[in-house]
Amino acid sequence: MLQKSKGIVLHTLKYNDNSVIVDMYTELSGRTSFLVPVPRSRKSAVKAVLFQPLSLIEFEADYRPNTTLYRMKEAKSFYPFSSLPYDPYKSSIALFLAEFLYRAVREEAENKPLFAYLQHSVVWLDECRQGFANFHLVFLMRLSRFLGLYPNLENYHPGDYFDLLNACFTSSCPRLHASYISPEESARLLRLMRMNYDTMHLFAMNRVERTRCLTIINDYYRLHLPDFPVLKSLEVLKELFD
Repeated sequence: MLQKSKGIVLHTLKYNDNSVIVDMYTELSGRTSFLVPVPRSRKSAVKAVLFQPLSLIEFEADYRPNTTLYRMKEAKSFYPFSSLPYDPYKSSIALFLAEFLYRAVREEAENKPLFAYLQHSVVWLDECRQGFANFHLVFLMRLSRFLGLYPNLENYHPGDYFDLLNACFTSSCPRLHASYISPEESARLLRLMRMNYDTMHLFAMNRVERTRCLTIINDYYRLHLPDFPVLKSLEVLKELFD
């Protein structure tokens, strides 16, 4: 059955000389994989250049039962980027977030609030001209709500540790495991959770602090998502925004 939908590109893998496999998060069916013909003809209904990390695609695909790889018939951009692929900072963020979502979001079902969040975030990053150094941190912490992993921020007191394994603050250092962060870092994490895209530029962090926050968030997800791997793009992102 042919069906039209929208999707956000997460991962692309060459299949043969004339086609690629594209993993996307779609508006109507969640995480979905497509076999996409990309012949070199100028008249092709699908252009390979469309499938950059986090590209916003409108497409038509043949959804057949009893298969997990659907054939894409047509595709076009419904939001052409103005800056994201051309800014080295933004493109590095996009590469990291696409890889992160590819590994973290595995739900094969419609989730329109999550799709709306992802679409809004991508457009916001593309349109923002300055003050986006904390974007990926805010994005990842807010994403945790949609994945059922949002930390318990209640009952915080200055001097508390944050227990990464149990996702809560605690007045004493956990003794049964080593997955926790210090009171100083816990306070920074709480501050990060209160940021949004419009206010994050008001929270100054240097590269060391930002890198540490990214490491903590990544460790948190790895604790709570089974088989979450080491991300190849993580080290690249840590070098940004000195």
